[in-house]
Amino acid sequence: MSTFSGLNTAYTALNAARQGLDVVGQNIANVNTEGYTRQRLTTSSIGGVAQTGPLSHGTRVGQGVSVEGIARLGDLFVDSKVRSSAASAGFWNLNARALSNIEGILQEPGENGISAQLSEFWAAWQDVSNRAGEPASAGVLLEQAGVLTSRIGKAYTDIENEWAGMRARTDGMVSELNSAAQQVADLNGRIRSAIAAGGSVNELLDKRSTLTATIASLAGGTARETADGTVEVLVGGNAIVSGDSFRPVAVAGGLRMQDGLTSAVQLEWAHRPGAAIALDGGELAASVAILAPIDGNGTGGTFAEAAEALNVFAQALADKVNAIHTTGETNQGVSGGNFFDFSAGLPAARGLTVIPTDMNGIASSTPGAGAYDGTIADAIAQVGLDPEGPDALWSSIVTGIGVASRTAAQQSALADISADAAVGAQLSASAVDMDEENINMLTYQVAYQGAARVMTAVDEMLDTLINRTGVVGR
Repeated sequence: MSTFSGLNTAYTALNAARQGLDVVGQNIANVNTEGYTRQRLTTSSIGGVAQTGPLSHGTRVGQGVSVEGIARLGDLFVDSKVRSSAASAGFWNLNARALSNIEGILQEPGENGISAQLSEFWAAWQDVSNRAGEPASAGVLLEQAGVLTSRIGKAYTDIENEWAGMRARTDGMVSELNSAAQQVADLNGRIRSAIAAGGSVNELLDKRSTLTATIASLAGGTARETADGTVEVLVGGNAIVSGDSFRPVAVAGGLRMQDGLTSAVQLEWAHRPGAAIALDGGELAASVAILAPIDGNGTGGTFAEAAEALNVFAQALADKVNAIHTTGETNQGVSGGNFFDFSAGLPAARGLTVIPTDMNGIASSTPGAGAYDGTIADAIAQVGLDPEGPDALWSSIVTGIGVASRTAAQQSALADISADAAVGAQLSASAVDMDEENINMLTYQVAYQGAARVMTAVDEMLDTLINRTGVVGR
């Protein structure tokens, strides 16, 4: 065995220790980088060759250490769990937020809610019954009726605005989805080329993993790796990313809630308009469901169903009051007409108006009983106590929205717990641990010093062999 081989053995050790320090430095530098997966240097010993035969000199010592590569300490199963839990969390978080916004619009229970305004409205009718023919009580009634109709109309308008805001946000989410998919396709091409050239792709894999998680959160996308190092990302069972190409998606449907009733919002492939994508999770799936029109069963879109509930309530309120008011008589002896009316071309909730403008238009008395009879006004006041009246209907509407909101909030909390657990498991396997990196740094540092000392010793041996052999005794 040549003495010079010792230099090569020491050199491979120096090289391995230096690259190990480089990897440790990369980990420490990215300790706070979101999505970074720690790396480790992988090495193997270079074995010696056993010599046989009459001229052999025994087994040859190994030739040092070989650097095999830089391993990325990720877990494909955990990464998949992160994506699936992100899709569920995205879906339920958006649902819970939409229902919470509706509760905020209705402000129930509370002094600014419709229930409180209804109570004031019935009380005003009772006051008219007790003080029939007095302008003050009639004025209070008309004022309270105006406040009630305005409150109902504002709730409807606020829901329309929430719908429009969600529609605009959906456009933004689709743009984000297309951007992420395009970047994944670009990374696929770069990763495939780098692997073919024998380069390291760890940082590219980290970025791609973060982007696929974003796609999952938005559209419930699933990713599967292929043999050439690329990933195929599926949305609704079809590939949005395949190799280094991607298929953009687009939003179709109305831009206003009224338009959405006839032209439902849906996600489509840009190259195949008209065919809706069957999303199975993510914020976009929630958005499409929230923006859906009513379905006649009360299970349609969140905003459309809430708006329709306001319409049903407004219609019931008007019908109940009008049915009694039309049987009465004003203080002028004129038969009563409708108390409430709907503006043509507007939804019932937003178009609800009060017809009388003064006490002369209020039919508070029984026909022929005189101007100071308040029988009809009292009958209208009792509508508030009707177990099948507007108050009971409104209570059931508010209760239904509250139950749905509470359920969505619970599902959102559970989905967040699952997502946090998945991210925690991912971090425990892939996050940088500074204590561990410091130990590795010291290990490589000592290894480097030891290899350098071996090289020095071999160099001194060679110096003696080359420069001092035959000199002794001269």
